[in-house]
Amino acid sequence: MRIFSGNANRPLAQAIADAVGVRLGELNCNRFPDGEVKVQIMEDVRGADVFVVQPTTTNDFLMELLVITDALRRASASRITAVVPYFGYARQDRKHEGRVPITAKLVANLMVTAGIHRVLTVDLHAQQIQGFFDVPVDHLMARPVQLEYLMSLKLTDPVVLSPDTGSIKLADRVAKALGVPLAIIDKRRTGDSQTEVANVIGEIGAREAIIIDDMITTAGSMTNAIKTARQFGAKRVIPVCTHAVLCGDAYERLSGVGLDELVITDTIPLKRRFADLPVKVLSLAPLLGAAIKNIHTNQSVSSLFVERATKKSV
Repeated sequence: MRIFSGNANRPLAQAIADAVGVRLGELNCNRFPDGEVKVQIMEDVRGADVFVVQPTTTNDFLMELLVITDALRRASASRITAVVPYFGYARQDRKHEGRVPITAKLVANLMVTAGIHRVLTVDLHAQQIQGFFDVPVDHLMARPVQLEYLMSLKLTDPVVLSPDTGSIKLADRVAKALGVPLAIIDKRRTGDSQTEVANVIGEIGAREAIIIDDMITTAGSMTNAIKTARQFGAKRVIPVCTHAVLCGDAYERLSGVGLDELVITDTIPLKRRFADLPVKVLSLAPLLGAAIKNIHTNQSVSSLFVERATKKSV
């Protein structure tokens, strides 16, 4: 087994390698003077089972993944698994209006054409993207790690809050796992990065409000949800998300809302300017490492979630 990493999230790749108990493989991934990606694998991978850790947060990082994969394929690796904690372009999963592409499908095609044999990812924005690939996809959930942290807080009277109708299923699963009520914000979108809150379904009251979403991009939806929770009486608000994309006006919005705490995972490295905010980063390295071990030994990946649930119930 070999584990390699591009430049997208080397700290996570190193943590995964440590969790698996192997050395992080050596490769050079740089740029030519004109910006083209330059890759060289610095060790023998002939016949090896190779895992490449690379969230595709930018076009450059997606291109790195494709070029690294091609280099490994030409070096005769027996199997190449792309470990993509954050799958970029996931929000472009359908034609929501005329004359627009389905870019998530295009990216899936590019990855398979490059030579990827399997994909390991976390909390896809749209689960149907698994069907866009013509190779096996292992879709992990960050929820067990998030639940473990939330239970460690020993909250007295929490309520789980969905920031919009699109996150209801996710929020409902978390509410049921914690055994607490669910409330829903009926959000109306006015633009690609602008939203307005229309109504709240359910009761918030003087509770700790746990706001669940899969990602925070420009933080418009999340900061609106935080304000709404407080407006309806929440005494403490804990936003929880898997992917901290955090771009555009995200810093200004989050710093201006007066966060109690923001809980994210390390699928994407936290940008430096967010370090002064009350952010809790949960590591998914142990979960991803366990999945990689199971894939390498041809064991079930879904069994990892059953085992975690069993341990919690004991």
